[in-house]
Amino acid sequence: MLINSGARRFLSLWLPHWPTDQYRRRQRRNLKQGGQRPPSFASAERAPAEPPLVMAAQAGNRLEIQAVNPAARALGLKPGMAVADARAWVPQVVVLPLDPEADAADLKRLADWTTRFSPLVAIDGTDGLMLDIAGCAHLWGSETRMLADLDRHMRTFGLHYRVAVADTIGAAWGAARFGAGTNPIVPHGQQRAALADLPPQALRLPGELCAQLQRLGLKRIADLCTLPRAALARRFGTGLMDRLDQALDRQDEILSPLLPPPQCYVRMDFAEPITQRADIDRALTLLLKRLTEALRPHESGPRKLDLSCYRLDGETQRLTIGTARASLNAAHLFRLFEEKLNQLHPDDGFEAMRLSGREMERLTTQQHDFEAGSAIRHDLAPLIDRLSNRLGESAVHRVETCESHIPERAVRRLPPLAESPRLHWPKASQRPIRLLPHPEPIEAVAPIPDDPPVQFRWRHVLHKVRAAEGPERIAPEWWLPGGEDAEIRDYYRVEDSEGRRFWLYRAGLYQTTPTPRWFMHGMFG
Repeated sequence: MLINSGARRFLSLWLPHWPTDQYRRRQRRNLKQGGQRPPSFASAERAPAEPPLVMAAQAGNRLEIQAVNPAARALGLKPGMAVADARAWVPQVVVLPLDPEADAADLKRLADWTTRFSPLVAIDGTDGLMLDIAGCAHLWGSETRMLADLDRHMRTFGLHYRVAVADTIGAAWGAARFGAGTNPIVPHGQQRAALADLPPQALRLPGELCAQLQRLGLKRIADLCTLPRAALARRFGTGLMDRLDQALDRQDEILSPLLPPPQCYVRMDFAEPITQRADIDRALTLLLKRLTEALRPHESGPRKLDLSCYRLDGETQRLTIGTARASLNAAHLFRLFEEKLNQLHPDDGFEAMRLSGREMERLTTQQHDFEAGSAIRHDLAPLIDRLSNRLGESAVHRVETCESHIPERAVRRLPPLAESPRLHWPKASQRPIRLLPHPEPIEAVAPIPDDPPVQFRWRHVLHKVRAAEGPERIAPEWWLPGGEDAEIRDYYRVEDSEGRRFWLYRAGLYQTTPTPRWFMHGMFG
């Protein structure tokens, strides 16, 4: 499907017990990696009874609770309490250190997995995700069925969660965290009715502002909606009005997705998880066929393709290929992916796969050369694609000369199929074909003022000079920014006692300060 900007719908996924849930999941994962069979349960509600568990961190001069599991919350423990008070209140409580880095990494992995529901996923704080599901729900038949699929997976993962769908980010966020009832779907255009009875905290307002509103008797969002806007803005600032307008769809709010949004994608869900390479190849072939057939009428194609494979355990594996120019040749694209498919590890199996396209380009008309009455197509794109995907994009390129006497500025890298590169090398000088990425300092001994070095030390190796040519003086480009501060360079071609030839230069003149320095810039073949 092509990504378009239609009516917006957002899904807010809140994970109220994320740190403790993840601690339990890590334990199960460690048991599995150790060869032991982890306990299996269908949902968090029917999970085996757990002891009260809290995650704590140092806050000032005391150890403070940062997260609790449902068992601890049921006994009255909550974030912000001192661990000493919690142990006095509930002696059997289990206290563990909070690991925010591991929790953040796990949340990012979960966000990556939720791209099976929408390609536009953003991390929402430390315990939530926000998905733009506009144009995605029809793949399940309805938003209700999409949420049912999400519920099935969250229960399988053993995660406590709350979810809501609405037209705006603010309404979905507030309904997920403060909404009541069993229907988490806010109908189109019904944000105001859905938020009316919720507290001001549902607008994502600072705690101090919420407390101030509570003291003034403004305990519901409906109370705010009945007051004059100008008076609210004067009393509480524009932040309150911005949050209210965002939630009620009066003001736009931008979602910043975790991954670059694709411009087109196709997906495939499997009735049973697949693990065999033959099944993966077959699924990829079908995805490529569907994507290329959908894009052919538009006469455009992607330069980048991402294959996302969603494992049964919630892990996501992704492969990426690139092409030198847009291509809708499904067989060629499959060959590019085929070289990387061995990197996939299905384990318990892939339950879904998605193929996404980025960097769309118009398809170009192929040029033909005619020789002896037959058309011969000269097309290097397939070869360049295979080399680039095997060696890396930066390993395949072409160069173009630039109008500069400074060696590192005299050429620039271009894409392999760039049009009409200019290659006018300077005729008056002999320079190495390839230079070092950056000039490297050397220790040189040379007669002054302008003679070449008699010996130099480079990378801890001493080289005695047998022959030398030069200098070739290159003045700084004073007309460019920073050029007036650059030093004059005197380049020399030298040959050491073992016949190796180098291109080095002296930066600066001996008659000036600071003292000139010597650099290695390249080597001759």
